[in-house]
Amino acid sequence: MKNHSYRVLVVDDDPGGRRLTRATLVKAGFVVIEAGDGQQALDALRALLPDLVLMDVSMPVMDGFTACAELRRLPGGNRVPVVMMTGLDDVKSIERAFEVGATDFITKPINWTILAHRVRYMLRASSAINDLKQSQRRLSNAQRIGEMGDWEWDVCNDSIVSSEQTRRIFGIAPEMGDQGLESFLATVHPEDADRLRQACGRAVESGAAFSIDHRIVHPGHGNREPGGISLRHVHQQVEVIERGEGGRATHVAGAVHDITRHKNAEEQIRRLAYYDPLTGLPNRLLFTEQLHKALAHAERHQRRVAIMFVDLDHFKRVNDTLGHGVGDELLRVASTRLTSSLRGHDTVARPSHEAVSSTIARLGGDEFIVMLTDLHCSADAAAGVARRLVAALAEPVTIQGTEIFVGGSIGVAMFPDDGADIDTLLMNADTAMYRAKEAGRGGFQFYDRSMNARARDRLVMESMLRRALERNEFVLHYQPRVDVANGRIVGAEALIRWLHPERGLVPPAEFIPLAEDCGLIIAVGEWAIETACRQSAAWRAAGLPPLPVAVNLAATHLRVRALPDMVAQAMRRHALPPSGLEIEVTESILLAEPEVSIQIAKRLSEMGVGLSIDDFGTGYSSLSYLKKLPIESLKIDRSFIRDLATDLDDAAIITAIIAMAHSLKLKVVAEGVETRAQLAFLQARGCDEYQGYLTSPAVDGQAFAGLIGAELTTVAGPVSATAAAHTQTHKDACPQ
Repeated sequence: MKNHSYRVLVVDDDPGGRRLTRATLVKAGFVVIEAGDGQQALDALRALLPDLVLMDVSMPVMDGFTACAELRRLPGGNRVPVVMMTGLDDVKSIERAFEVGATDFITKPINWTILAHRVRYMLRASSAINDLKQSQRRLSNAQRIGEMGDWEWDVCNDSIVSSEQTRRIFGIAPEMGDQGLESFLATVHPEDADRLRQACGRAVESGAAFSIDHRIVHPGHGNREPGGISLRHVHQQVEVIERGEGGRATHVAGAVHDITRHKNAEEQIRRLAYYDPLTGLPNRLLFTEQLHKALAHAERHQRRVAIMFVDLDHFKRVNDTLGHGVGDELLRVASTRLTSSLRGHDTVARPSHEAVSSTIARLGGDEFIVMLTDLHCSADAAAGVARRLVAALAEPVTIQGTEIFVGGSIGVAMFPDDGADIDTLLMNADTAMYRAKEAGRGGFQFYDRSMNARARDRLVMESMLRRALERNEFVLHYQPRVDVANGRIVGAEALIRWLHPERGLVPPAEFIPLAEDCGLIIAVGEWAIETACRQSAAWRAAGLPPLPVAVNLAATHLRVRALPDMVAQAMRRHALPPSGLEIEVTESILLAEPEVSIQIAKRLSEMGVGLSIDDFGTGYSSLSYLKKLPIESLKIDRSFIRDLATDLDDAAIITAIIAMAHSLKLKVVAEGVETRAQLAFLQARGCDEYQGYLTSPAVDGQAFAGLIGAELTTVAGPVSATAAAHTQTHKDACPQ
């Protein structure tokens, strides 16, 4: 022990006694500070705490008892050893010294030869005590921060001594003393208590260490379970530290770790990994795990499993029209309805009255999937559930004051008939769902093998369609538009065809819906505009009269804000005046974002490009919006023309459309005119133009030029013949 590093404060009102004490301690290597009374001692203590205080009891101003008590109140004063020096040998004075916080006492007269040894011993003991307290404090802090505690069980006396943190974890009141095993385990979750008791019993009998996870229930902090109780999860590591005769444990020690936060984090990670955050339903990963177990169970017990692919109808339209916030709320409502439809009838009735369990998950987007397990041979139970789900989705939904009708289509695949593995079942259920959509939506379809061939054909067609643009496989054919009054060709409608490398010319009805589904329709429309402008410019260069060419665009294209700029660039490239191009769209442009469509249509109109409504009468026209569109003409759908001679309703509808259009100062064009009788009816009603097989089907660019040339020859005689000859000379320059 190096004495020179220790400071000793000597407090004595006797100067002679202080000098002797100082001389003795300095000689032993201590640094000595002096004070003549208790007040001076406190002033010195406030300036710098010494390592030990030697203090006389009887002093003026402030005695040693009072000074010692005040010292203990100073910051850090409780760690400084205080040795009282007293000539009083009565027991009361000694007891009072210890009451005010003295560490030890020395009686006067002082034995100077042992004083230094006595001080050295007191410093060593004080250092050991302070080190022990510091270690205890560090251990307590480490246990508190790490949420760990320890305990020791005296098996023979059934007494458990536990740390402060252990008591906090177990919810044991601080004032409670040592406990027996049963009282110590009183807060262990009832479902875990027997398991923990048995583990402790085995450790006592065999001496085997063990680790165990269990729950603790008490009013402290933790997870709240139903009923308001507080739940903690702990991990315990337990070992036998002493054994008696026969090897039976006499002392058992344990370390307990509060792992509630880890459990919470694990649960959160599990929810993120296995559950959809929007609806709270299981996601694809969890559903696949559940399906794997269900299929294994069904195979062992010769049962069937039904997989139902559920897809909301027209969900994209809701998202595009009302926004993703409404779309998300719609998904939550749909998931609740699907779940309620299953849980509301927790069992599906069967002749055997056995229960059919069900699971529902969200795969993503507007796709859900339902699994029915433990089915017998009949598919009737699955059909009943499918009907119930379709009915639930068919009910209107009101979100943010808007009533929405969506509905759903369902495809059903059965294990093992429609697939023996997960991937095949999901694929076939998905295929059946698309078949349900093709059948009119709002219903369900069971899978059959013929669907795969259709799905494969669709996949091949989509793949080839994507390459068709790159390989320049599309062509435009042109159908003449004829003036009803004089029979002259006054324009053309450009109709797209796909020159398929294997099937030849494919009509638009077979590939345009697919182009819309796979996101190619905008690119196809832009190709059609570019090609029509090029062809029109070529006709003009060949000496043909300027005729407007109408190009059909998908309704979605009239919501693309860049459309007017694209049209303007195409016309500039081919030196085509705006009057040489018309745009035709269906009434469905008014279903979503009508204001955007109107704005784009007005920009096209301001450029001089005409706009027509195609297939009028078959869509969802809103007259309030229709009158805002800068349209020039309405085209009556061919379905009204076809039965004109036999269907009085069609005749009435055509008459009404022509009258309404003329009152709005719009031109009327009839499509699909094939007979003289149909033409005569249109002439009598004042229809402006028509197109159809009566004049010509849609033909390629060269053939259309021939039609114009022939008309010029017929109408104008020699002059037209000259123009026709000029046309013939330039046929090779006209693109197909």
